[in-house]
Amino acid sequence: MSKKILIISASPRKGGNSDLLCDEFMRGAQEAGHDVDKIRLSEKEINYCTGCCSCVGGRGTCVQQDDMPEIHEKILDADVLVLATPVYFRSMNGQLKTFIDRICPIYSMIRGKDVYFIVSAAGGKLPVDSTVQSLRVFTNCLSGITEKGTIAVTGIWDAGRVKGTRTMEEAYAAGKNA
Repeated sequence: MSKKILIISASPRKGGNSDLLCDEFMRGAQEAGHDVDKIRLSEKEINYCTGCCSCVGGRGTCVQQDDMPEIHEKILDADVLVLATPVYFRSMNGQLKTFIDRICPIYSMIRGKDVYFIVSAAGGKLPVDSTVQSLRVFTNCLSGITEKGTIAVTGIWDAGRVKGTRTMEEAYAAGKNA
């Protein structure tokens, strides 16, 4: 059965390691017949949450005029969410955190989704583990989320170094089996 998959790439570098892993996940998912949409946060206008609380009780709306309303629709429509980030100081980067903060108007409406995490780190296992934990803090606020897997690469810094690694194969397989 075909699924709607939404990939959120927080990589600030097009062709960065986490972004390339997203592409490989997408390739596998498309080959399996799934409908896949990839959003690169760095190519979207996403303002910071101002804490105005207008969204509280506002039926999924935010007063800010940026690209988030279209992304909200895609999130609600998706069967599978893929959250991808490079590691910054043992956590997700600012682009992904800003995006997550702006989910507030719809977070109580996000239900019954499969979730994958994609993480790339120059360091080792500890930065990846702490980043995955920070991503779980977000997904634990949602209802009926099933964490399906984490695709992580460590020990690389330069953009594109993930090419040819086993992690690329893992990303492809995860997409194929989503």
